[in-house]
Amino acid sequence: MRPRFAILLWLLGSSVLLCSAQQTTAPASPDYSGMYSFLKEGEFIQITIEEKGAVSGFISRYGDSPSDKGSFLDQFIKSGNADGGKLNFTTESIHGVWFTFDGTFGRGSGKNPDDEAYFVVRGTLTRLSTDEQKKTVSQARQVEFKSFPRDTSPPQ
Repeated sequence: MRPRFAILLWLLGSSVLLCSAQQTTAPASPDYSGMYSFLKEGEFIQITIEEKGAVSGFISRYGDSPSDKGSFLDQFIKSGNADGGKLNFTTESIHGVWFTFDGTFGRGSGKNPDDEAYFVVRGTLTRLSTDEQKKTVSQARQVEFKSFPRDTSPPQ
C-alpha cells in the first residue's frame, strides 16, 4: 500500500509542477504609448500603440514654411507600425511637408514612468517636402525623443 501512496504523491506533485509551468507567460512588453519631445522646445509627438501594433498619434510642431512660419501645426500619423521595440510611421502632409520615422523604443535615464525620459525613441527622422518644381526634397537626421512624465498634460 505504501508504494501506491508514494506513486500517487509523485503523480500529484508532477501535475502541480506541470500546471504551474504551463501558466508561466512571457513578460508583457512595455506600453510605449505617450508623449515625447520633438525637435524644438514646445514641440511634441503623441504616440499611441493600438491593437496588432498599429500606430496612431500626431506631431505638434511650429511651421517652418513661408506660409506657416511660427504657426503651431498638428500633423497626424497617417500610417505606422510598432513591433516589439521597433517603430516606424509616416505623417500626413501639411503645406507640402511630411515626415517618416524608422527607429526603436528604449529605456531612457528616467527611473520611473512618471519621470522625464523614462522611455526614448531613437532613429532616423526624414522631413520630406515638395518644392516649387513639384520635386520631393528629403532631409534625414538621427534623433532622440524623450518621453514626458506620464502624469503631465500636453504643453499649451
